[in-house]
Amino acid sequence: MHLLIIEDDLDLGRALQHALRAEGISSEWLRRAGDTPRDPATSLADAVLLDLGLPDGEGLDLLARWRRSGVTLPIVVITARSALEDRLAGLDGGADDYVIKPFATAELVSRLNAVLRRSARQASEEWTVGDLLISPRRHEVCVQGEVLPLSPREFQLLLELAREPGKVQPKAQLAQRLQPLGDPLDFGALEVHLSNLRRKIGAERIHTVRGVGYRLEVRESPEA
Repeated sequence: MHLLIIEDDLDLGRALQHALRAEGISSEWLRRAGDTPRDPATSLADAVLLDLGLPDGEGLDLLARWRRSGVTLPIVVITARSALEDRLAGLDGGADDYVIKPFATAELVSRLNAVLRRSARQASEEWTVGDLLISPRRHEVCVQGEVLPLSPREFQLLLELAREPGKVQPKAQLAQRLQPLGDPLDFGALEVHLSNLRRKIGAERIHTVRGVGYRLEVRESPEA
């Protein structure tokens, strides 16, 4: 998981990044509303953590602007504002969840996993994509009860494709998502991982759209 954190408090921002890194979650941290992208999806984040009280603006205004412009990326508000009217304003304004400071990292991660499952239209922690059963937490993928021996990079690549099955994922976006804290993965290396993934899950499951990217095909199990 890669997050965009918008939080002005220096101590909290540093502590949050450190705690999330220990959970295997990478992040980009911004402190001002004016530094945020017009569309947070361009940061290649899976979700946004948004503080409400920013030095140059109001987090709710930023949230409203994003939702008006069609941004669908999951957004979780993190704030000390605990009054009912504040919580309702955040949720009614388009937040996917509202977490009150101080919070435990374990709870925040669980809430993030929950909003990402909803975003991927998955009802549980195990994603069902046709006859593939994917467990992000256990880093396992099964076909008809058989666990496939994927490397960590192959599993990460499959997870990115499975977030929106049937939709083409641009090659450049996949390369960046597989290396969120550094330079994008070399296209040659990406194609090697894709080739290995195809060999293990079945070449027909991943379709190449020449000059654009790759699409995960949904195959139903024989019993379906």
